[in-house]
Amino acid sequence: MSHGPDFLDGLDERAWRELVERFGYRMWAVARAFGLSATDAADAVQAAWLRLVEHHHTIRDPARVGAWLVTVTRNEACRLTRHANRHPNPLPDEIPAPPDHDPMLTILDTDESHRLWAAVDRLRPPCRTLLRLLVTTPEARYTQISHHLGMPMGSIGPTRARCLKQLRTLWEQETQ
Repeated sequence: MSHGPDFLDGLDERAWRELVERFGYRMWAVARAFGLSATDAADAVQAAWLRLVEHHHTIRDPARVGAWLVTVTRNEACRLTRHANRHPNPLPDEIPAPPDHDPMLTILDTDESHRLWAAVDRLRPPCRTLLRLLVTTPEARYTQISHHLGMPMGSIGPTRARCLKQLRTLWEQETQ
């Protein structure tokens, strides 16, 4: 893929696929690290691609288009997070039970899940981000997580263990 002054002019379908394959996963991981639902994360990523189409003529260094896409995705995820915080979706009055399950167990599981994520939100970075990445993008490789968090690959496992210990302590304090 050659990059001229306006590198999007003349991009064919194969070149677009190459851009998506190269940067899409990173964009998705950034959006999910903000704690967005899969739908909202998809909206953030889609909005970033749309911004690229709209503003491709402003890209001065085509070699940095990946960083530009990640930054735009981060900005979109922040915007969606702020919007969600200002306009939280109330929990439904009725939570549908999975087939063959006790409805009370579903409600208890949902409540416990909300409390667990609230405890994760009380953790400081990098713990909060690392645990969110590990849960929301289980297919992420340590190399990707290392790059995203700016930490050596060898410290991810020990950091994860320390973060889980902190989370366990918070959880135990809350449930006592």
